[in-house]
Amino acid sequence: MLKRWLLSLMARFSLIMLGLGCCLLLFYLLACKPASQSRQQALLWPGGATSKEGYMALLQEREDSHRHYINSLTKQIAELKEAVQERTQQLHESLETAKTKGILPQGLESLHKTPTESDLKEFLRSQLNQAEVNVGVQLPNEYALIPFDTFTLQTVYQLETGLSRHPAERPVRRDHRDELIGAVETALHVLNGPQQHADSRRKQTYSPSDFIQGLTRTERDRGSVYELMFKGDGPQSFTQLVLFRPFGPVMKVKSESVNTHSITINVIVPLSKRVEAFKQFISNFREVCIRQDGRVHLTVVYFGRDQIDQVKAVLDQTTRETRFRSFTLIQMNEEFSRGRGLEVGVRAWRQRQNVLLFFCDVDVHFTADFLTSCRLNTEPGKKVYYPVLFSQYNPSVIYSNQTLPPPLQQQLVIRKESGFWRDFGFGMTCQYRSDFINIGGFDRSIKGWGLEDVHLYRKYLHSKLMVVRAPARGLFHLWHQKSCADELPPDKYQMCMQTKAMSEASHGQLGALFFKQEIENHLNSQKQKSEQI
Repeated sequence: MLKRWLLSLMARFSLIMLGLGCCLLLFYLLACKPASQSRQQALLWPGGATSKEGYMALLQEREDSHRHYINSLTKQIAELKEAVQERTQQLHESLETAKTKGILPQGLESLHKTPTESDLKEFLRSQLNQAEVNVGVQLPNEYALIPFDTFTLQTVYQLETGLSRHPAERPVRRDHRDELIGAVETALHVLNGPQQHADSRRKQTYSPSDFIQGLTRTERDRGSVYELMFKGDGPQSFTQLVLFRPFGPVMKVKSESVNTHSITINVIVPLSKRVEAFKQFISNFREVCIRQDGRVHLTVVYFGRDQIDQVKAVLDQTTRETRFRSFTLIQMNEEFSRGRGLEVGVRAWRQRQNVLLFFCDVDVHFTADFLTSCRLNTEPGKKVYYPVLFSQYNPSVIYSNQTLPPPLQQQLVIRKESGFWRDFGFGMTCQYRSDFINIGGFDRSIKGWGLEDVHLYRKYLHSKLMVVRAPARGLFHLWHQKSCADELPPDKYQMCMQTKAMSEASHGQLGALFFKQEIENHLNSQKQKSEQI
């Protein structure tokens, strides 16, 4: 009896799926049905002449019609999905009941099959077969190749040097050290195992001192491969072992909707003189923050009295022309300190709202998309955002072959000839006011330029908050003439000079400037030879 009922239920399930397909096809045909030709002609040619109003009315009518069809289809598909899910649940419950009573019909066992260890091994084996481990794969060009890192027990030799800029170093991250050491330990365990001893003539046990070097690389969708080389029995004898650490399938961690409508950003800018740069900053602020975004407060902390009237005039003009009044100007009669200015700006916020802070400099250009990233990548008590901004090279060097540099918007392109990712800078950051206060804020003993942002960054790294560090495609550092003051201590002066050198031009562009005379001599020589011919 149960068997017949079960088969009947499966038949009804099949009919539902067939009906769903037919309904979708019918809805599609209805949605694609064109309006009648006479009706179109009545709209397009009233009175026998072409009518723009008629054409626009037809477009509006067709848009409304399609919108109604889409809403109807969406609703009916959702109802059908719900019905299918309900029937599927009933089928699984019936299969469970049939299995419990031992009357599961033949051929339906696979519907109730649960993943086993053999299934997992089969998946991991497929990852190995698809990775570039045993055989090579065809690549489109030289840029598609994933290079290996070379490593010993003490050092990793790498092409992607990261923030340290060291081509050879001991891994800083503990998990990376553990990963490489774990690969060597696994290899020693395999080499000294009973099966390996049976297949080898070697009588001595392998030890870490026998490890010569290894190669490793990671294919992001497959896994990590390790090619390890050990000493053999003689000077020309070696043992090579290849290990593979496969990746599992992508897992869903969470899915949630985020509403940023009520999140106000307090942009805090410490400033001393530099009125022309401030005018350029306000021009960008008016376009992005006032006209496009509309949920931003500006706090300017000004050091000194010189040129303060000009700064006030710029803000007053902005208020008159845009009616924007959500700004605070704080004057500090003391020596400029970026950390001190940002700290004062944070604590000047008097509203109850736990405002989102954006620490910014006057020579930074940002877009509305960046403000969205600022809101999405921060969460009070959980996440702070440290974007890597794109630093512009000296326009007079980049565009030296042109009479004048192009407009600023045309200069803000992300490519290696125009700038670089400023991954050594931690001054531009988005974080909630509560997190900044709870972490202890800036080191107030630091004066002038540099280091205060690094200290704050390290505080967050030592905390339990997640630090989101990523390149920001809508955040640019505009080139400006940089001078390193003689009164700076040696460490800060060296840091300042390094930044100045890196910001001037690319390696190739600086080389062209250095060898300019040699290049010109070569070109003149070639020109003379061509004229003689």
